[in-house]
Amino acid sequence: MNCTNKKRMALLFTACVLLASGCGQALQEVTFSNAYHIYDTSKKYHLISSDDTSMQDTAPFFASDYCVAEGANTNESASSYVAEAAGVFNLASKEVPYAQNLYERVYPASTTKILTAYLALKYGDLNAVYTVSHQAADQASDSSVCHLKEGDQMTLHQLLYGLMMQSGNDAAIAIAEGLSGSVEAFTDLMNQEAKALGAVDSHFVNPNGLHDDDHYTTVYDLYLLFQAAIQNEAFVDLIHTQEYTVDYLDAAGMPVQQVWASTNKYLLGTEDTPSGITVIGGKTGTTNAAGYCLVLLSENKAGEQIVSIIMKADCRNNLYYYMNELLRGFAG
Repeated sequence: MNCTNKKRMALLFTACVLLASGCGQALQEVTFSNAYHIYDTSKKYHLISSDDTSMQDTAPFFASDYCVAEGANTNESASSYVAEAAGVFNLASKEVPYAQNLYERVYPASTTKILTAYLALKYGDLNAVYTVSHQAADQASDSSVCHLKEGDQMTLHQLLYGLMMQSGNDAAIAIAEGLSGSVEAFTDLMNQEAKALGAVDSHFVNPNGLHDDDHYTTVYDLYLLFQAAIQNEAFVDLIHTQEYTVDYLDAAGMPVQQVWASTNKYLLGTEDTPSGITVIGGKTGTTNAAGYCLVLLSENKAGEQIVSIIMKADCRNNLYYYMNELLRGFAG
């Protein structure tokens, strides 16, 4: 479908106006690349008719590059019962051929790290050396980590591989502290940037996705964040890499080496790719509250890029079973 959700577009437009006009202390630094100007006329934005052809194509709409969907579920799969929400987004046609609870609030788990990586690539220096703090290294024993120790020193680029491949919660904290000075300041940046990208139904309280009732998103918001991130080739490289060997120094200046592997079963070759689909990469996420989640970038046999998202699947096997069913239906 390629219809406009009027309520959502109204929210996006309101967010644009509020942010562009400087309302709210926390958001006053956020800018839009194609924000509406409050002193321009309605004719310029084609809200009323105009015979002046010079006005045409001068004011691109906020969502002109996005797949825009209405709220209704469409083309629901027989397997949709295994997950809470899902969506398929054709980036070439800007259509949403599959939708299941696109705007329902869900917990993102480690798919949060898509936004963390996006911000690190946008604002950080990949060659800058970050020192792992006690807070970053102090993660729960059953947490997804890169096994970083307090005092370890590595570049932001190395940390990003740990973040997106190993899904390291410790790497996420190290990145947040190194980039913004504190986790709190970084999460402020996360929320500002999310709103600027149109993700108005999300709220983040940490950079790694560990569960908090006030840390949530939607399938559609994740699509918006992911589409922004994949415009950067460095991000695509991160989500496409199967294995990465990292060399760094510990607190005593001694060399350390680790090998990190992707958590994506398609990249690892432990899950077959549907015929006609080439999986480029993506991000997994799992917590008890969030269930099993996957945000995926693929290409079909027509050469179209497809973003597919499943949130809160009831088990890992069903996550990939459902994803294969979705991808098979849009192989092109």
